[in-house]
Parts: sequence; structure tokens; C-alpha cells
Amino acid sequence: MDSNPSSAETAPGNIYVSSAVTNAAKILVVGHFAVGKTTFIGSLSEITPLRTEEKMTQASLHVDDLRGVADKTTTTVALDFGRLTLSDDLVLYLFGTPGQQRFMQLWEDMARGALGALLLVDPARLEETFPVIDLVERYGLEYAIAVNSFQRGTVYEEAEVREALDLLPDTPVVYCDARDRQSSAHALIALVRHLLTRAA
Repeated sequence: MDSNPSSAETAPGNIYVSSAVTNAAKILVVGHFAVGKTTFIGSLSEITPLRTEEKMTQASLHVDDLRGVADKTTTTVALDFGRLTLSDDLVLYLFGTPGQQRFMQLWEDMARGALGALLLVDPARLEETFPVIDLVERYGLEYAIAVNSFQRGTVYEEAEVREALDLLPDTPVVYCDARDRQSSAHALIALVRHLLTRAA
């Protein structure tokens, strides 16, 4: 995914998919509020991502937990969308879900047709991941965990993350920096490999 672009990729800013593309796959990028989903999709997308971010207002002060992300001023209110061409005939569509409970009604539509989900986790706020895991499992999505370690702070070993989140032994756990394209691609590859294994 971080190798040389395929011939289907064109100049930056071109929103059109090559006519050679005959297959498409949909992946969800999920996680709790302020975990880095918008940043992750932005680091990978070959087009300018579609973002539905709005400024946070006084009304959200008693609803959205800004511990550890006090400088956050915007939030996704519908979805993020990006595109990544994997080969001459295959394109991957990335859909980022909003993290707050009040937007969870969007999940049913977004989960429809998705091959799986990459679940971003903030190691300093692991407890906020459980409602997201519940949703992913409710919609029957295979998933991998990507520990987004772009902020300094609490560091957990893989075994600790697995135990804290009560993960199945075959659920992939990788570490990434959502700001970095290569690191994000590594996390996405872990999910794709897991999906291929489950489909075999």
C-alpha cells in the first residue's frame, strides 16, 4: 500500500477513479471520540478526504470528554471518506465513523457492505473503546486493533492491550501513528491480512 502508485492513481486532486478499476472494497475506520480517525484517513487517502467536521460549541462541553485532547476544536458529525487505489483494478474506500454515542445511528448504514473495521485505540483511554467494540461486533464486522500512539503518555504492551480489551487471540493488535502514511498503511495491511485469513 505504500509502494509505488499504480497506474490507476493520477495527479493529486483528481477525484475520478480510473476506468480500469473493476473492483471496490469498503473498510470502516472506527474508534471513540478524538482517537484520530479523521487524521488516519487523511494520511492515507489519495484524494482530498471528504470531512464533515464542525466546530465544537458550548453545547458539547458537558457531553464530549476532552480529557487529554483539550486543544480539540472540531468533531466529525457524519463521516470521513477517503480513497486508496491498491492496484490497477482495485480501489479501497475508507469510511470513518463519528465517535460520540449521539451519532451511533449512522453505524447501521455505514456498516452495510463493509469487509471489516480498523478500530483505533487511544492507550490513555482504553475504557472508551468498549462501546465501539460492542457496535463492531453487533454488526458482525471482523476487526483489527490499531493503537494510535501519536501522543506521548501511557504505553501498554500488546499483551496488556489484549487483556484490557478482552480480545480474542486471533484479533490483530498493531501500533501506529495516524499522522504518518507508512504507519497507517501498516495498520491497514494488518486488517486486510486478518480479513483474508478469516475468508480462507
